[in-house]
Amino acid sequence: MALGIDGLISGIDTTAMIADLMKIEARPQAMLKQKVETNKLFATALQNLNTKIASLAEAAGKIAKAGGTDRYAAVTGAETVKATVKPGAAAGSLDLTVNKLATAQVSLSGAMAAWPNGDALAISANGTITELDTAGKSLDEVISTVNKANLGVTAVKISAGSVDGVQQYRMQFTAAATGAAGTFTVSQNGTDLGAIRTGQDAEVTLWAGVAGAETKITSATNTFADLMPGVDITVSAVSADPVTVAVSRDTKAISDVAASLVASLTDVFTYIDRNSAVSVNTSDGVTKTVGGVFTGDSATRSLKQSIMDAATGALEGSSTSAIGITLTKYGTVEFDAEKFTAALTADPEKTQAALGAIAARVETAGKAASDKYDGSITKRITSQESMVRTLNTQVEDWDRRLASRESTLKLIWTNLEVKLGSLNSQMDWLTGQLDSLSANSSKK
Repeated sequence: MALGIDGLISGIDTTAMIADLMKIEARPQAMLKQKVETNKLFATALQNLNTKIASLAEAAGKIAKAGGTDRYAAVTGAETVKATVKPGAAAGSLDLTVNKLATAQVSLSGAMAAWPNGDALAISANGTITELDTAGKSLDEVISTVNKANLGVTAVKISAGSVDGVQQYRMQFTAAATGAAGTFTVSQNGTDLGAIRTGQDAEVTLWAGVAGAETKITSATNTFADLMPGVDITVSAVSADPVTVAVSRDTKAISDVAASLVASLTDVFTYIDRNSAVSVNTSDGVTKTVGGVFTGDSATRSLKQSIMDAATGALEGSSTSAIGITLTKYGTVEFDAEKFTAALTADPEKTQAALGAIAARVETAGKAASDKYDGSITKRITSQESMVRTLNTQVEDWDRRLASRESTLKLIWTNLEVKLGSLNSQMDWLTGQLDSLSANSSKK
């Protein structure tokens, strides 16, 4: 970099002049930088849109799949019987009688102040006898040994009063799991401690009293999984009388599914509209019109239209408004819950099928746009990112070009100052010579 001599001879502020010249030289680079920022902003907006459409496609796909619009609710005839509905449930009812609840085995040792020195402890569980190392251990250490052995049995020390002022304890052994399969035996020094509560399975009777149909069902826990298709039943008390479990279509839940799909559509459309809007503002008496990042972008408009057509296009000659999904005159989608519920009540299968078909079309349109490999938005984002990289390379090239130009200007003006200095020196010498000649002439 050439060192500037800031107007020492010429009196010109060369630093300021070169700075002004460089501003003019840098205008193309400034335009490139502005284009980089514009492209980055556009790419970010596309990424946000892609995320929203991907979420829409995913949600629509769940609705479109087989059973995706099925929603059922279960009620029981007793608070001691609870029903949990899962995917795959179907309408129906069942009467059952609760005969037994599942319990975990509990065994109890005799009272002791400490673990008797020399007593052995063995636990038999799952067909395997395990002898535990208790030699020289305290009662707490024996309990810790049991719990660390991972035999499906836990031990705890229970206070059992005192004898002659000495605190007594009992060791309680409890199966980690309920049900007959969790039973165990525990022996202290070869003596079986027995069980104060046996482990047993829960048991219910279906169609009690119906000859040829009465059936007993057991479970290791108090929950009977899939006793009805897609329905788990949990019992908490024995019942002498049959309890009815009834499963029926949940109209409100299905309506909520449709409402959630429309809400997701609205979120996408609102984002596009907000970023396509043109705003007008006035500052310093100047009115300016500012467009959004999607203003004038035909690809975004086409994308919105394709999703809109998928959501509101006719189904087998019928309008989607028949099930409460309506395209308004303002280009938005609205959901009428009352109309949907009425259609669902009148013809559940047809209404659910229509909702599923709409969701399938939305999923297809959404995936075409947001697929992480071939989606139209994905490709545009990739293109924008590539463009930004190219522009940044051009900006860097301009950095080198401008640095070289600034160096050249400084060198030129430095040389000019040096040249002017040399000329001034010559002029001073010539002036001196002329003055000397004049003085000599005057003496003659």
